[in-house]
Amino acid sequence: MKIRPIELKDNEALAKAIRSVLVEMGVPKVGTAYEDKELDAMFEAYQPSRSQYFVVEDKGVILGGAGISPLKEGDPSVCELQKMYFLKEARGIGMGGKMIELCLQFAKAEAFKLCYIETMPNMENAQKLYRKVGFSYIDHPMGNTGHCSCPIWMTKALV
Repeated sequence: MKIRPIELKDNEALAKAIRSVLVEMGVPKVGTAYEDKELDAMFEAYQPSRSQYFVVEDKGVILGGAGISPLKEGDPSVCELQKMYFLKEARGIGMGGKMIELCLQFAKAEAFKLCYIETMPNMENAQKLYRKVGFSYIDHPMGNTGHCSCPIWMTKALV
């Protein structure tokens, strides 16, 4: 398996993989990443300044990914770890930790001071990983992500 920056050719396979994981996890289709417009055009969505998305690929098959982007309608020093989802084949092998490390390295290089993430209550393994790498729970959402169905919010200082 390799991690690399997203390419235009990845859009369709990545959207399918992310939606598959969201359905598997029982995530509502409304108020979550499932309905995000950029999900079908992830390469284009991560072209703006201070944004980057990485995919996990194995033998030409996209198994998931994760990205960093400025928090929408948030403080410019805050980024969001976004759309970190993996198919079963890429889970439980340390890929999530590697992906977070890569995303946070990018965030620090872009001078972000705080990283924000939203998730679902039933995504306990993800929360465990976030806590392990230094994220802490907060009691309110930040920015305007459009993910009103995600009631778990966490942040990590990057300084």
